[in-house]
Amino acid sequence: MTKVELTPLRPWDDFFPGSDRFAKPDVRDLPKWNNRVVNNLLYYQTNYLAMAVMVFVIVGFLNPMEMFMGMAVVSLVFLGSVWAGENKAMIKDFKRQNPTLFVMAVMLASYFLMSLFNGVMVFMFGITFPLLLIFAHASFRLRNMKNKLENKMEGAGLKKSPIGIVLDALGQQEEGLQKIQEFLEGKLKKG
Repeated sequence: MTKVELTPLRPWDDFFPGSDRFAKPDVRDLPKWNNRVVNNLLYYQTNYLAMAVMVFVIVGFLNPMEMFMGMAVVSLVFLGSVWAGENKAMIKDFKRQNPTLFVMAVMLASYFLMSLFNGVMVFMFGITFPLLLIFAHASFRLRNMKNKLENKMEGAGLKKSPIGIVLDALGQQEEGLQKIQEFLEGKLKKG
């Protein structure tokens, strides 16, 4: 079993290199767009974590109690959705077939619960805004060769990272692992 390790903080010129390494995703090809997002999440996860923590801390200093309530509600909804996704066949199938809708449902459920606690603004800025920034960067940032190599190592099980564990829980890496396994089995049968 591989140990969990945090990826290194990528340099600023790699994380945000300029307009030539950003492109609008092809919204008609959802699997390709999903692949880009997942791979960028894996490669830049430490940068995303640092960015989210900065926004989180700023909002937390402005409204500490509301931020704590928002964090508790989102954690409970996320854990409940992961549990339901693993223990209820219908939800597990929905999560595998519609990963984006599943994540949006979790966010909407969190929003609904937060509105009951009057913490909508804190939730929106403290938790959702960093997620929006991360999703935008992961969607528009083109992958480079180093990104692709690191992601192959993660997918082959040579490395394990925190975001890889979360993506596994959301059912986003199973297809990649199956492709790698099929490729390796094919090579073993030939050799």
